[in-house]
Amino acid sequence: MAFHSGFVCILGRPNAGKSTLLNALVGEKLAIVSPKPQTTRNRILGILQVPAQAGKKISGQVILVDTPGVHRPDTSLGRKMMAEVQEGLEGSDLVLLMMDVTRKPDQADQMVFDLVARSKTPTFLLLNKIDQFRGEKGKLLPLIEQYSQNRSFAEIIPISARKRDGLEVLLEKIVAFLPVGPVYFPDDQLTDQPTRFMAAEMIREQVLLATKEEVPHATTVIVEQFEEGQRLTRIAAVIYCERQGQKAILVGKGGQMLKKIGTDARKRIEELVGTKVFLELFVKVREGWRESPEFVEDLDWRRQLEHLADGKFAIAQSGGATGKRRGRAS
Repeated sequence: MAFHSGFVCILGRPNAGKSTLLNALVGEKLAIVSPKPQTTRNRILGILQVPAQAGKKISGQVILVDTPGVHRPDTSLGRKMMAEVQEGLEGSDLVLLMMDVTRKPDQADQMVFDLVARSKTPTFLLLNKIDQFRGEKGKLLPLIEQYSQNRSFAEIIPISARKRDGLEVLLEKIVAFLPVGPVYFPDDQLTDQPTRFMAAEMIREQVLLATKEEVPHATTVIVEQFEEGQRLTRIAAVIYCERQGQKAILVGKGGQMLKKIGTDARKRIEELVGTKVFLELFVKVREGWRESPEFVEDLDWRRQLEHLADGKFAIAQSGGATGKRRGRAS
């Protein structure tokens, strides 16, 4: 029986449903999800084992690479996110280009099509959110015709990542398309992300869900302490923002907002680590951090692991952070 394997890059504009698709295919929540644009800031690997099934002649391993939404960057953070997109494309065997069918195609889509064309990587076009058509799936035909004019896609597949509609067909086509190859990761591995980074992202997800306007985009989360025990995991994390006004919103009256963020994040981290969690949150102001190439580069969990291996944590020591407010998740 043939074993197919390879790297599959999930690409699209912000809020196209890329992270929802990753989580749905892998069957675990590896990427945070929110209605806010540009929720995903890093490449996230999801490793999917496809066992042999009766009547099918292939099995395989699909390494999914979720990427930030394609956009025109205007900050150091935005440029780092687009670099993550480019690195996700490089070395991929297949691209899953996701388009939101509830949004009319516009000029900004051309940036995504140009990016795919330059990569010269075979591409499946996924028309996502078809569940929103509510019995009007006849609208898909004109969309398929319109998108087909942009370039030649290996497949055009309507799906709903949220409802998991069409995902079985999609996965079958992905495995069949990938080349015969080796096993890249052990059978029991779901991602290459460290638990420490996933915990930071779960905290940031609660910030995204609890706040609005500029605050979600102006915040990032760094885990400074992560101690795993058999029954208790101790975590201390910093929520960075850019202005004192944002800090006031994050803390809330009497610390209630910070407590809510911490409590909701703690519950989700406990599901991840399988123990009780003691979570301590701090809020610090670092003005203009999104414009600082050094600070943004240090947000990459791969760089953080290097700092930890060297016995130092550069972000915690970097200048420009002012003030703090502590909160504990109850």
